[in-house]
Amino acid sequence: MRKVLAIAVLFLVTGQLFAQKVKSNSEKMNTSKEHYTFQLSDKVTRQKVSFKNRYGITLSGDLYLPKNTGTEKLSALAIGGPFGAVKQQSSGLYANQMAERGFAALAFDPSYTGESGGEPRNVASPEINTEDFSAAVDFLGLQKNVDRNKIGIIGICGFGGFALNATAIDKRVKAVATTSLYDMTRVMSRGYNDVVTPEQRTKTLENLSEQRWKDAEAGKPADGPRNLPETLKGDEPQFVKEYFDYYRTPRGFQVNSVNSNGAWLITNPISFMNMPILSYVKEISPRPMLMIAGENAHSRYFSEDIFKIANEPKELIIIPNAVHVDLYDKVDVIPFDKLDSFFKKNLK
Repeated sequence: MRKVLAIAVLFLVTGQLFAQKVKSNSEKMNTSKEHYTFQLSDKVTRQKVSFKNRYGITLSGDLYLPKNTGTEKLSALAIGGPFGAVKQQSSGLYANQMAERGFAALAFDPSYTGESGGEPRNVASPEINTEDFSAAVDFLGLQKNVDRNKIGIIGICGFGGFALNATAIDKRVKAVATTSLYDMTRVMSRGYNDVVTPEQRTKTLENLSEQRWKDAEAGKPADGPRNLPETLKGDEPQFVKEYFDYYRTPRGFQVNSVNSNGAWLITNPISFMNMPILSYVKEISPRPMLMIAGENAHSRYFSEDIFKIANEPKELIIIPNAVHVDLYDKVDVIPFDKLDSFFKKNLK
């Protein structure tokens, strides 16, 4: 069973799991590109912004600000994730909540996805997605109402790994928090719980290498099948059902989201297969790290393993009874008060 789950996760994140060539049911949900999966707080303003990363890609973001803040400069947060999501989903919800608590909070679409630039579409990169966080820090530090010496990062799901990587390399980041952390390089190269065999890995690399010939011949990279199916058969792994319950229902559906309504390129895993992004996680210290995971989350072990490796100061919080996607949008489960106190203590 563990091997089945390992392969399931590997193919889910590469856009090749449970593919079905059937009509999308997205018309049953709000299909507006401007649709947000949460309500904007009446204590907060939201402004569309754009900024470039080091590779010249223009990123699209939403800047959330608390109302009636006076003239004092604000502490700021760059917020990204989950992997395959857009700013109208979890990262925006987090930004909305943190702006209510007095922070300037920037939620952004990663390179090649959502409303951000970059060609081809729907491709990810551990290097470029790490850079996206630093570009967000660039932007925040140029705002007149932000104290550039008080900037932190929140990374959700796969962007938790990129957030830690960005913090390790970018010393401007004063504190970092992750929720439902995924190390995308680890899960793509080794599978869930690291049970992909060398033979399976070799076969995957052979297939990806052959796909490059096909893409080169066609003159463009091929899309994989849609990430999540039209309907569930009932025998899928539990975590797939949980992803479906968020991304493919009105709860979290957003038409621009790869996980809701799209597919990664078939060759998307290539840059992840031999690049462990958390090799230097110890170098986050002496800046503080907060990690939050659900007790029943299939991804819990990522947070626990990184927590063991990281140097102090660090804190790991396990949320009782919570699963992975509960920390995407359940405001009564996500410990926003803890995130508030963590950043107010450490962004000073």
